[in-house]
Amino acid sequence: MTDTRCVIAGGGPAGMVLGLLLARAGVAVTVLEKHADFLRDFRGDTVHASTLTLLDELGLGEQFAALPKRLVDHVTMQTDAGTVELDLQGLPGAHQHIAMVPQWDFLELLATDAAREPSFTLRHNCEVTGLLTERGRVVGVRYQERGAEDGAPLGPERELRAELTVACDGRGSLVREKTGLRSRVFGAPMDVWWFRLPREADDPVGAVGRLSTGQFAVMLDRGDYWQCAYLIRKGSDAGLRSEGVESLHRRFAELHPWLADRMGTIGSWDDVKLLAVRLDRVRRWYAEGVLLIGDAAHAMSPVGGVGINLAVADGVAAARILAGPLRAGRVTLADLRRVQRRRWWPTAVIQRGQRLIHRFVIEPELSATSGRSSGTRPPLALQLLRRVPVLRSVPGYLVAIGPLPEHAPSWARRRV
Repeated sequence: MTDTRCVIAGGGPAGMVLGLLLARAGVAVTVLEKHADFLRDFRGDTVHASTLTLLDELGLGEQFAALPKRLVDHVTMQTDAGTVELDLQGLPGAHQHIAMVPQWDFLELLATDAAREPSFTLRHNCEVTGLLTERGRVVGVRYQERGAEDGAPLGPERELRAELTVACDGRGSLVREKTGLRSRVFGAPMDVWWFRLPREADDPVGAVGRLSTGQFAVMLDRGDYWQCAYLIRKGSDAGLRSEGVESLHRRFAELHPWLADRMGTIGSWDDVKLLAVRLDRVRRWYAEGVLLIGDAAHAMSPVGGVGINLAVADGVAAARILAGPLRAGRVTLADLRRVQRRRWWPTAVIQRGQRLIHRFVIEPELSATSGRSSGTRPPLALQLLRRVPVLRSVPGYLVAIGPLPEHAPSWARRRV
């Protein structure tokens, strides 16, 4: 049995940022990641302007700039009644764009830098299986080690004691389940099919959305391929797949006729991944000795691609608030409450915006029939953006920076 001051369940963006910052504060921190490495298809690989600024403050800007990526500085939304352009080049600060970068590269960058701190430990192939409790307080975790490859049998159960346990283990959080902390579920009208299509040199650049007669898709420029998100009505996945993959070829080619000759690269449904969209928020993010952040505390809709950056902001705020109490050796409920109070309202604001988009944009479009006239007006929000150009900076700011961007504490900053 090994002791640490803080144990983090999950090595995603929230867990790795929190671990790095706590280590820079001199706090003994251990991250338990159940997979053998970070090489997985995360689908949402957006790093927004607020996170890019944070990396600069941490002295990691140059290393991030060297990673393979695409910079998106505008978003094009095409409707049957016209096109709306959202420009990010008016954002304040040095980063007037969103970076599309493989999330495994981003996480590896954080892990490599954190490993330079003597108080940081990252343990791969370690899956949290339960919590240790004493007198009603969480005092650590139970975990099991996997073999060298994902899917290998679990080893004997071990214990890791800690002053604070932080759940960064995603929307299916086991730590949240074990604590009994309950979520408020808002529901969502859609699920998402994710797939890739080849991209050619003379294709459009940036992010391209298409809204038409009961269909909605977004394509993200990843350099040599398009990362495509095709929205379907909630719960309709099985029925649509029963029609054969050719139905997807036909539907997507209707939206983007210029991609019709590339749809054959989707050879079977194995090339199409389903994201079951979930939107919820835990009512209380903490209990004695345990804190939830990131998707474990609030599952986000893919609208705006903001989930990663909210998770990063949670990690920064938690580190700034809790580094002192952790160094002192005692974290109270009041300390944990401060983290939720700091991060609750920006999360609620973004989720409210996502719910409005679900209700007034996505749900009406997905419910529309193919008999609708192609001249039908776009949703009111898009009409306003077309008619009042100054409003186009608002969604860009909310997505790329957010209502409460978090900055690195002074003690965590490094000069290049």
